[in-house]
Order: sequence, then structure tokens, then C-alpha cells
Amino acid sequence: MSALLLLLIGLVSTNDMSSKDCYMSGHPGVPGDPGHNGIPGRDGRDGAKGDKGDQGPIGVCGTPGKDGKMGEKGVEGAAGIPGIKGRRGETGERGPPGKMGPQGLPGPLGYKGQKGELGLPGPQGIKGDTGSEGPQGPQGLTGPQGETGLTGPIGPTGRQGPKGEVGYPGEKGILGLRGEKGQRGDTGEKGDKGDTPNLPKSAFTVGLTEHTKLPSANTPIKFDKIIYNRQNHYDPSTGRFTCAASGTYYFTYHITVYSKNVKVALMKNGTPVIYTMDKYQNSEDQASGGAVLQLKAGDKVWLQVYGGEFFNGLFADDDDDTTFSGFLLFADTLTD
Repeated sequence: MSALLLLLIGLVSTNDMSSKDCYMSGHPGVPGDPGHNGIPGRDGRDGAKGDKGDQGPIGVCGTPGKDGKMGEKGVEGAAGIPGIKGRRGETGERGPPGKMGPQGLPGPLGYKGQKGELGLPGPQGIKGDTGSEGPQGPQGLTGPQGETGLTGPIGPTGRQGPKGEVGYPGEKGILGLRGEKGQRGDTGEKGDKGDTPNLPKSAFTVGLTEHTKLPSANTPIKFDKIIYNRQNHYDPSTGRFTCAASGTYYFTYHITVYSKNVKVALMKNGTPVIYTMDKYQNSEDQASGGAVLQLKAGDKVWLQVYGGEFFNGLFADDDDDTTFSGFLLFADTLTD
């Protein structure tokens, strides 16, 4: 290929030199037709590989790609070794009591506890005597008394003159000397013995029996065990105490609770005065109450179950008592 190019260059040079004469004498000829395209050169791709160029700068970070789809759930691993048992937590605060559930069957009778004794208030003491009078203070000094003049003869009584005007009060005279103490008089005769005062009395103590335990609700409890009722102010047929003498009274009750809850009310003329409630747990429970009441003659006081048949667990047997008592502290006609 190189040889062919050299040959063509040489022919052109020869023609140029032979035609110099024509240029000198004639006109330029018509340009010839363009030559044919030469044969394409070799493809440079099969040349030797050049040296590796320098590393270019790091390009700008592209935008994050979209999240891929979630892979399938892996196989569950084997259970690990149990850890060491942790410390026991502190006891939490006690929650509020829940609603009362249905009443269960009565449990076995537990051992009887020691019964406490309820003492009655003692009577009011007698009023003490009046104390002796304190010593008298010292008497002030008395001024000197003037000399008494001689009494003149009494003249004849004159006519009564007109009533004069009331004069100004005179000055207070000097306190005279204290006279000597007289002799003690003879002792008088003893008088007749007076009548003994008739003081009103009223007291009672009654209890339940096997026949009257677990009484009906919302009606007076008929205590049929009479321990003391000398004045008969308590009526066992009605369960009511009737006031015979107006005054201040004290009422108290002691309850043995078994197999059911108890809620009782001390009633005065149909109006509750105080309430006592006990929730049955197990074995036997005890409950009590008392109040001082001002009564008039004819007022009635009694004890009754309050709240239905679920609250009438008042119990009594040969070893357990449920009692109701009352007595007069002092009548209205007496002074303190």
C-alpha cells in the first residue's frame, strides 16, 4: 500500500515538470476528474493497548434506591436456655374491696373465743356538800366619836307647819362599832320526819334464745330471754321498750354474729338512731353499740334488723348470747 502511494506521488511530480513548458506558453488546462477513493486504511482497534490512564475524581453520590421487597419470614430458632429466676417484686398496695359475692355454705363451727364482759355505766354520784365559808377580812379603822351634849328640856309641841321641800341627801355616817356577840340560843325541838321521795326507776336486760335467733328483718326483734325486767317496761311480745318516766336513758346491745352478716338499727318511735354492721368472716364474730337518748313518757325504743334477710345473722345458744339492755340515768323532775 505504501509503495503504491509513492508511485503515484512520483508520476505526479514527473507530469508537473514536463508541463512547465506548457505553463510558460499556453493556457491552463481543464481540471481533471477527481480520483477514486483510496483503499480504507487499517482498523486501529487491533492496535496495542495503551497505558492505563490516571483515576478520575469520585463522582457525585446518586439518589438512594427504592426499598426492596420484604423477604420471607425466617425459620423460628430453637428456644434459648432459661435465664436465672428474678427477685420477687414488692407487695403492691391492697386494692379496694370487691363486691360482695353470693353467700357460701356455712363452714364448720370453729373454736369458741373468750367472751368479753360488757359493764353497765354506774349510777350518778350524790352531790357534795357546800364548802365552809372563808374567813372574814379585817375591819377598817373607826374614827374618834365626838362628845355627846346635854339633852335640853322638851318644849311644848307647836302647830304642824307646812311640808317643806325634800333636802339634799346628807353625807354617809361613820360605821358604828360592832356589838358584842350574843349568847347561843337553846336548841329547838326536832321536827317530824319527812316523806321519802319517790324516785322513778326503769331498767331491763333481755336476750335471744334458740327459738328467736336469726330474727326477721325490718321488724322489732322479740328478745324472749328475760334477764331483768322488774318494772315491766319492756314487752317481750312486741320487742319494744315503752318510756314510763320522762328523762335521760342509756341503751346498749351486744351481738354474737354467726353464718350471716349483721346490720341492726336502734330505733326510736320508728326512726333509726344508730347503725351497727358486721361482715361475717368465719367462726364467730362479736359486735356491739350503745347510745344515750332523751325520752318522754310514751316514747318507744327497740332493736331491729336493717337491710334484709342477708343481714340477720344474730346468733344465740347455750354458750353464746345476744342481749339488749336499757336503764334510766336521771328523770327530768330531778336537778343535777
